[in-house]
Amino acid sequence: MDIKIWWVWIAIAAFFVVAEIFHMGFFLLWFGIGAAVAGILSLLGFGMGWQLLSFIVVSAVLFAVSRRFAEKFTKKQPPGVGADRFIDKKGVVIEEINNLKNTGRVRMGKDEWRADSDTGEVISPGQTVEVIKVEGTHLVVKVSKGGE
Repeated sequence: MDIKIWWVWIAIAAFFVVAEIFHMGFFLLWFGIGAAVAGILSLLGFGMGWQLLSFIVVSAVLFAVSRRFAEKFTKKQPPGVGADRFIDKKGVVIEEINNLKNTGRVRMGKDEWRADSDTGEVISPGQTVEVIKVEGTHLVVKVSKGGE
């Protein structure tokens, strides 16, 4: 059975377009369009070098243009929204923070958060800590210079 290369490009394009449906990020579509362009060039008789070059160039240009376009219209999350509002704030340890045991909870106002020590040191309950950063659902803290 003789498989035409343009069918392969169209299959790759279809894969990327379908994968884009299940992917959050508007990223794979551009590779699908690049593969479709390469498939069209193959159908028109262009060699593999031109096909690969068109796939790479079209995908890269569309990706770069879409990122610039998206940055203009996407608002950055203002500081102090979501969990980031706790950065540089102080809280109280309510469960011993021990990175090796994967334990630790901190009370920040009325909220309780899982916490990790930034240096790996064990931090006892009752100590005041300062939030350095947020990693997923964990606050990364250090012992506050003010102590307790």
